[in-house]
Amino acid sequence: MRTRARTRIAAVGALAALSALALTGCNNGDEADAAAGSSAPSSDSASDSASGSAAASSGSNSSTSGGGSSSNDGGDATAACTLKTVSIKFLMSDHQATEQQAANGTLKLTNTSGATCTVVGPTTVTATDDENKTDPISADNSEEGSDAVDIPAGGSATADIGYNNLNTEGTARDTCPMGASTVKVGLPKQADTTVNVLKADGSPGGYFSVCGNSFKVGAFTVG
Repeated sequence: MRTRARTRIAAVGALAALSALALTGCNNGDEADAAAGSSAPSSDSASDSASGSAAASSGSNSSTSGGGSSSNDGGDATAACTLKTVSIKFLMSDHQATEQQAANGTLKLTNTSGATCTVVGPTTVTATDDENKTDPISADNSEEGSDAVDIPAGGSATADIGYNNLNTEGTARDTCPMGASTVKVGLPKQADTTVNVLKADGSPGGYFSVCGNSFKVGAFTVG
């Protein structure tokens, strides 16, 4: 009796052990499958993720490119011509005025810097009689043209100075009421500077003689 009881108990114990082992194995397999499912993305999800990353990278590059373009535009801006970057000459006319034609002097700007500069806005010329026999006469090129003109390094820009140096009697030009051996030139946003009047060929000793109370300053042209 005792032998049979022990045999039955042993059999029951073995069966219980086998059932527990089978149940554990199943649970472990389900957990492994669940873990694999949560850690490994589907092929569709991976594809979508890669596409999103590529789009973000492309957008970043586009933004950087745009910023670079803006920076380049700013860097290419041309500086204004100043008294430190240009030399100024005022040359008297090579002919006397007639009743049909004005005398034509020349205002010449030469870029002495190593980079292009621009003249934009009115440039003013003021002449004062050497003996103060008459009031100063001033004119600018606001009506004739004062749009931006770029002067390359080493290049020049010139503007015509139209004036009458023929008195009412039609005699010599130096008998006009106003005669100046120097003039003051004011570049846009620059203080006036005194410039000697040169002869038409560029030699010293010129004389800006004006019969009347006005003269004209033309627009600048390069060359």
